Amino acid sequence: MTVDKKKIRKRVEALKSVPTMPGTFEKISRLIDSSKTTAADIADVISSDQALSAKVLRLVNSAFYGFPGRISNVTHALIILGFDVVKGLVLSTSVFDMMLARGLFGLWEHSLGCAITAGVIARKIEHPDPEEASVAALLHDLGKVIIKIEVPEKASLIEEAVEKKEISVYEAEEDILGFNHATVGKWLSKKWNLPPALADPIAHHHAPGLARLAPKQTAIVHLADVLIRARGFGSGGDNLVPQIDAKTWGALHISDPLLEEIINEMDDKLEDAEDLLANDDS
Repeated sequence: MTVDKKKIRKRVEALKSVPTMPGTFEKISRLIDSSKTTAADIADVISSDQALSAKVLRLVNSAFYGFPGRISNVTHALIILGFDVVKGLVLSTSVFDMMLARGLFGLWEHSLGCAITAGVIARKIEHPDPEEASVAALLHDLGKVIIKIEVPEKASLIEEAVEKKEISVYEAEEDILGFNHATVGKWLSKKWNLPPALADPIAHHHAPGLARLAPKQTAIVHLADVLIRARGFGSGGDNLVPQIDAKTWGALHISDPLLEEIINEMDDKLEDAEDLLANDDS
């Protein structure tokens, strides 16, 4: 079967059937790009959407951020976490809604597990922006969601190839589409003007050595993705555990004892995340 790659790419980039990347997100993006914007300005926009505001606060106060119950309003979240992190969280809530609407609960679990693990790794290596690393991990597989939405007929073929050939989703996407979900994520990151600390991990989480603007952040998300797959938490779409890219160890300087600490803390925090998963429809 011949695949018209250019046509599929145009469909993906056009995002014709994606539920409104809400006007709220577009307003926030414009505000963040202005040097005159205050935390209160952005908080007013988010708070005007009560459902969105509640979801953002729920994510902020969940186990993987280390602020359980301590952040009571959006302005406080913006001051503590920064504009770009909260922008990423707003986008994450929309992506999660898309996942759940299409029955991709396993991918939502996988994404949350990656976020938790990325936060643990970042704190263990004393990375200056662990919250941003968590958001990057939350969004790393958004390309899979868009493929499912925009080219469902190809998504079905990808799932079939994964099962019959026992290959990864990444390989099946390349075989059937001629590109993969990380490529889709790269297109969307540019379209949505995401900062490099989010865009690089989304585009290069399978090949962190290609990241140029946020190499350490990308290595964190790559390692988190592999560890959470090995743990079997959620589903990235296949049952394979990829090898950890060799350059990751050099980028993060993680010793064997530190890796053991990371895995132990990851396991503890995954248990703490059960309440967030149990109430995913709130």
